[in-house]
Formats: sequence, C-alpha cells, structure tokens
Amino acid sequence: MSSAGGAGIDPWERNAAWWQQEFTEGADPEYEEQILPLAAVHLAGARRVLDVGTGEGQLARLAAGLGCEVVGLDPTPAQIAAAVQRAGGPSYLLAGAAPLPVRSGSFDCVMACLVFEHIRDVEQALAEVARVLEPGGRFLFFLNHPLLQTPDSGWIDDRILDEQYWRIGPYLVEDETMEEVEKGIFLPFIHRPLSRYVNDLARHGVLITEMVEPAPPPGFLARDDAYEAAATIPRVLFLRAEKLR
Repeated sequence: MSSAGGAGIDPWERNAAWWQQEFTEGADPEYEEQILPLAAVHLAGARRVLDVGTGEGQLARLAAGLGCEVVGLDPTPAQIAAAVQRAGGPSYLLAGAAPLPVRSGSFDCVMACLVFEHIRDVEQALAEVARVLEPGGRFLFFLNHPLLQTPDSGWIDDRILDEQYWRIGPYLVEDETMEEVEKGIFLPFIHRPLSRYVNDLARHGVLITEMVEPAPPPGFLARDDAYEAAATIPRVLFLRAEKLR
C-alpha cells in the first residue's frame, strides 16, 4: 500500500475540495457525458431515491431535478457541507453505508456512484441496500470497471516487441491500496472481482437486470492524445439490479 502525508486525517475529508473542483459542477467529462445521462435514463419513474456516498450531491441534485424525493448520505463532513450549500432539492445526512440510517423498504431506488470500491464492509453495505429497497425497487450501481481498471492495469506500448495491448492486473485478488489519483492526492481503493458484488446482492434478493460497459466518452479522450489508444476499454461499469418482490 502506498503511503501519503496527513496521517490520521481522513483522506476524503482532506481531499474534498479537490473532488468538488475536479469532478462536479460540469468539470469532469465522464460525469457530464456518460454517468449523469445514464443515471437519468434509469431514474425514470423513481419516486423516493437514496444516494449512498453522495459526495457534494451531484447525482442527488440530478434525481431531485427529475422530480424524485431524494436523500443523500455521505460520511465526509466537508462533502455534506458543500451539498447543503449547493442545495438543489435533496436532503442530506452525515452517514456511512453500513448501516444505513433509514427505515427498511423506504426507497424505490438506491444509487451508488463510484462508491463501493472505497467501502471496506462491502457485504454489510450491500445487505443494507437490499434492506432499504422496497420490493421491486431498483439499485443503480456505478463502479470503476472491476476487471479493466484493476490495480496495475493500463495501456502498454511495447516498442521493443512492437506490441500494443491493455494489461490487466491481478483481477482475482481482493486488495486495498492508497492510489495517487493526481499528484499529491491519495485515496483508498478496494479492488474486488465483479462476482463478489453480484453474488452478495443475489444473496439478499437483488438481481442484475441490465449491465452497461460504455466506451470512454469523447470529452475524456480529448484530454490527452494517449487516451485514444484505449478508446475501446471501458473505465466505468454500470449495473441495474432489482429487488425481488
């Protein structure tokens, strides 16, 4: 595991301002061109939405704008403070994912966007998603692609062998690392194979009904000429799951 400064300070609290600047309010093309539109499609018809790991509320505001009653949860005080300040309709609670501080069966939609790869107690967190969903409710689940974004994966341009390919890291190994996502910005990531998420959900009666592996959007590819080489490698995985009636 890589180390970083600021020992004893929660890395999400320490880097909240960076997140708010780089990934919200239209700053990030993957959210703007891919994640938010996909979420909007699958929020259609939802009434009561719980956004787990809401951050500063970007997806929660989207859901509220579509007419949903929304509650956003996040364990990081700086993110909740920014979410409340940016308003937009949702209500917010300072809370983590395990346990969820809401009544059983009280939502017809739960969202989690790029959150579960940071949650240690994944089994309890997924059990909580199932608990708070009403029968027939949907779970909108965005992940950094567990296979293709495995630690140590990436585009390889081997000039000696004249080969170009996408290297995949140790996919089956569950591992937590502190990743330097930008110079001086370290955040914890927990890699798990996709089967861990799918099987834990199924054990609690929440079954996958749709899976989307979108190609990186044009705005992301335009950020660096090197990205074009991996234009056919998805960075995000979206799963829609539904709780059995």
